[in-house]
Amino acid sequence: MIRLGVNVDHVATLRQARMIDVPDPVEAALIAEHAGADGITVHLREDRRHIQERDVYLLRERSRSKVNLEMAVTTAMVAFAESVKPNDACFVPEKREELTTEGGLDVVSQRARVKEAVERLQGRGIHVSLFIDPKPAQIEAAKETGAHAIEIHTGSYCNAAGPARAKELDAIAGAARVARGLGLEVHGGHGLNYENVLPIARIPEIVELNIGHSIIARAVIVGIEQAVREMKELLNRARP
Repeated sequence: MIRLGVNVDHVATLRQARMIDVPDPVEAALIAEHAGADGITVHLREDRRHIQERDVYLLRERSRSKVNLEMAVTTAMVAFAESVKPNDACFVPEKREELTTEGGLDVVSQRARVKEAVERLQGRGIHVSLFIDPKPAQIEAAKETGAHAIEIHTGSYCNAAGPARAKELDAIAGAARVARGLGLEVHGGHGLNYENVLPIARIPEIVELNIGHSIIARAVIVGIEQAVREMKELLNRARP
C-alpha cells in the first residue's frame, strides 16, 4: 500500500486570513489521521504566510502519525528543525513572490550546502527528503547528499493534458526507477487531486504521496474526514 501524507497548510491559510485562532490546522491534522492519513505535512515558510512555529510544535506533541516538515535550505530553518525534531523533513525551494512551490530544488547547483543540511538533520534522527524535478542529474545529486528519500515534483504532470501528460508521467516513472535503483526512497507530490492521482499512485517505486490543496478544498464541501477517506480509498484502489 502507498502512504498518504496530508498537507494542512491551507487550513492555516484560512486562519491567517483573519489572523485569529480558527480553523486550527492541528485539529484538522488530528481528524485527518483519524480518517486514515499516514502522516501530516506542513510547510513552515520564511514569510509565515500560513503555518506558524506554534503549529509545528503542537503537531509534534499531539500527532499520532509522522510529521513531515517542508522547509527551505536555510540556517534558520535547519536550526528550527533540529529543535522541533520532526520525523521527516523535506527540503524545498522557496521564493516569497510565489503562490506555491514552483518546481523542484536545484540540488546540482548547491550540492555542498544541501549535503551539509542533510547531514545535520539526519544526524538528529530526522529522515530527509529532497523535493526535485524528475531529472536524472538531480536524482544523482540527491543521492550524493546522503538524503534518505526524494519527493518527485508532480506539478508538470498535473498541469499537462493529453500526450504531454503521458510524457510527464513517463518521466516521473523513469525517475522513480532510477532513484529506487540508487537506494533512495521515492515520494511524490504537488498538484495531485482526485482526478489525476491514480496513474501516479500506480508507479510501484513510489511509496508515499503528499497531497494538500485538493484535500482541503474538498474538505470545505464534505468535511476533512470524508475528504481524506475519499483520497485514501483512491490510493488503496491503485495499490491494494
